[in-house]
Amino acid sequence: MAKDVTLRQFRYFVAAAQSGQFSMAATTEHVSQSAITNAVQALEEALGTRLFVRLPQGVELTPDGQAFLNHARQVLDTVRDAMHTPPFRAHSLRGAVRVAASYTLLGYFLPDLLARFRSTYPEVELDLRDLDRPSIETAVTEGEVDLGVALLSNVERRTRFGHHVLMRSRRQLWAAPAHPLMQMQTPSLREVAAYPYIQLTVDEGEQSTMRYWKQKRIEPNIAFRTSSMEALRGLVAHGFGVTILSDMVFRPWSLEGRRINACALRDEIPQMEAGMLWHPHTALSDPARALQQFLIHACGS
Repeated sequence: MAKDVTLRQFRYFVAAAQSGQFSMAATTEHVSQSAITNAVQALEEALGTRLFVRLPQGVELTPDGQAFLNHARQVLDTVRDAMHTPPFRAHSLRGAVRVAASYTLLGYFLPDLLARFRSTYPEVELDLRDLDRPSIETAVTEGEVDLGVALLSNVERRTRFGHHVLMRSRRQLWAAPAHPLMQMQTPSLREVAAYPYIQLTVDEGEQSTMRYWKQKRIEPNIAFRTSSMEALRGLVAHGFGVTILSDMVFRPWSLEGRRINACALRDEIPQMEAGMLWHPHTALSDPARALQQFLIHACGS
C-alpha cells in the first residue's frame, strides 16, 4: 500500500534503474544487495506491477518501471529542494547568471539541476555557454562568466580559483554482457589491455585515461577513438571493444537497445570530480550566489 512506501525505497529503485544492476546500485548506496532487492520488491507489491525485467547480467525497466522512474526522480528532487532554504527571497530575486560548462556536464549533469533552480528562482535568467575546460578557466579568470562547471579532476592548480566539488563519480569497466572480461569478478587493467579499447576523446577523455594507465605502466590497446558517446556505446554493446568511464555517463543500453554492463576494476582508478569554479577575489552577484548555494545543496555536497 502507498502508506508503506518510503523515500529510501525510491532512492534505491532510482539507483537500480540508473545502473541496470542491483549489485552496482548497492555499491552506490553503500548498502547490501538484498536491501536494494527488498526495496524494489516492496515497491512492486505496492504498485501491483513489475518495475524490472530480471536478466542474466542485470535488470531492465519495464514500461511501467520507466514511467515510475520519472515520478520517483521528481519526488526525490522535490523533497531535496523543499529542504533547501534559499539565501534570498526566491520570487523577488531578479538578474542573470553567466554559467560556462563543458560538453559532458551540459549533457549529463546540469540540465535537471538548472531546471530545478529555475523553478525556485523563476525571475533569474540563466546565460549558458558551452566551453571546453581551458576556456572555462579563462572565462572565470577574466570575469566573462560568474561560475564555471567543469571536470575539476582535469583542472591544474585548482587553488587558483574559488572551487567546490559537487560530485565524485567512480570509473568502471564497460563491456557487452558476453565479453570475457564480464565473466571475471574484478578484472585488472593488465587484463583489460589484452582487448580492443574504445577511447572517448571529448572533455580531455584521453588525457584523463592515460594518466592512470601510465601510473600502472600499462598501455590500453586503443582500437578506435571517438568524440561521440553514442558511437562509443554502440561499439561497446556490439562487442567491438571495451572502455572505462564514469558512472555519471553510464547507461545500460545503446541506442539500438543492446545491453552494456559495467563492473569494478581490481586496480585503483581515480574518481571523476565535477564541480564549480569562480573568481577568488570577485564577489558573486546575488543571482550567482543563489545558484552557487543551490547547486551545493542539490548535490548534497
